Amino acid sequence: MNTRSLNQQLIDFIQASPTPFHATSQLTSLLKAAGFVQLDEAGHWQPETGGSYLVTRNDSSIVAFRLGEGDPVEHGIRMLGAHTDSPCLRVKPEPETVSNNYYQLGVEVYGGALLNPWFDRDLSLAGRLSYRNAGGRLGSTLIDFQAPVAVIPSLAIHLDRDVNKSRSINAQQHLPPILMQTGDAAPVEFRRLLLELAREQHPQEGIEAVLEFELSLYDCQPGALIGLQQEFIASARLDNLLSCFVGARALIDSEGGRGGQLLVCNDHEEVGSASASGADGPFLKSVLQRLCPDPRDLARCINRSWLVSVDNAHGIHPNFADKHDARHGPLLNHGPVIKTNANQRYASNSETAGLFRLLCEQSDIPVQSFVVRSDMACGSTIGPLTASNIGVRTLDVGVPTFAMHSIRELAGARDTDYLHRALKAFLTSHEDRMSG
Repeated sequence: MNTRSLNQQLIDFIQASPTPFHATSQLTSLLKAAGFVQLDEAGHWQPETGGSYLVTRNDSSIVAFRLGEGDPVEHGIRMLGAHTDSPCLRVKPEPETVSNNYYQLGVEVYGGALLNPWFDRDLSLAGRLSYRNAGGRLGSTLIDFQAPVAVIPSLAIHLDRDVNKSRSINAQQHLPPILMQTGDAAPVEFRRLLLELAREQHPQEGIEAVLEFELSLYDCQPGALIGLQQEFIASARLDNLLSCFVGARALIDSEGGRGGQLLVCNDHEEVGSASASGADGPFLKSVLQRLCPDPRDLARCINRSWLVSVDNAHGIHPNFADKHDARHGPLLNHGPVIKTNANQRYASNSETAGLFRLLCEQSDIPVQSFVVRSDMACGSTIGPLTASNIGVRTLDVGVPTFAMHSIRELAGARDTDYLHRALKAFLTSHEDRMSG
């Protein structure tokens, strides 16, 4: 697969994945098209040697795995980890407000979002809703307005002359988006709007009433290759749907692992991962326990396994170079970044980083390093949480990115190919290069 094709597939994937629910659905479709068989967590599993499988939880997290010809207890499992969620604005349960004849929705900030870029964007709504069907039973489905239906207008500079010197955003007061003007009409019931859309998009489900919903605002502008040489990818949710997609693509394109190969994409990373479907929850471990039911076999398998946690890294911004350690400023389009932190905010150590460097060296892939400035706080990933929960040797890597946690982020167009090749090399590595 050439780099342009990979990047266009990534852009299409992100456009179809405005929420973690949609991202998991898209990953499921991608993997099933490649021959992966979907399993039911509540069912009895009988995975076969050489088989490829997937399982989802909460409609927002997914584990996909391929069993190699060898015993995973003896050869271990090569694992990739990423997350399906991104910072955004979530609609409140009772969101309707009318102010000066404008119909608005109350929202909460999900994760560590950059708020200024949300203003003056063409916004839409998507997510999951729970409903009562014609038979009086509970069901759930995904919806997407798929069109600009909301906007958060900025205040004109004439009314705030100091806005370019200092601007403080009050999330309660300044972020409710405008959806329509009401005039003299009665306020619109939001659940009624959702019911009409759900019936239109899913007529076969017999939806009678909307009970609850988990909806997010998102930017309607699609991703694009930009720059004079189209060397950059600009898109929403590159953190961390880029890693989810490239990880899935690497798993699909990898063959020949002796033990097993696995991809886990968790929800809720941006808010601490403490949930049934988050990396600090039991999802991945429960899958591994079903593959190795004997606790002693599971311990042996994990001891021989490795995990690469794939999440975006901070590229050095030319206008803010002083925010980086002088010797650890990753450049876009110069290869994946090994992320390290002395306080274990990243899970990399010399052994796991050494393995990744070796594999990239053998595949002619450039590698970079990132360490946060010693006088600044460091972010984290699912890497340390997964490592502490299951005890697997873990490495944190990612492609360098600008504007992380903005409504629109920027990455290097060549870095997707570098990452894809590096993850394939990892998944197909044999244990003679991974001893110890």
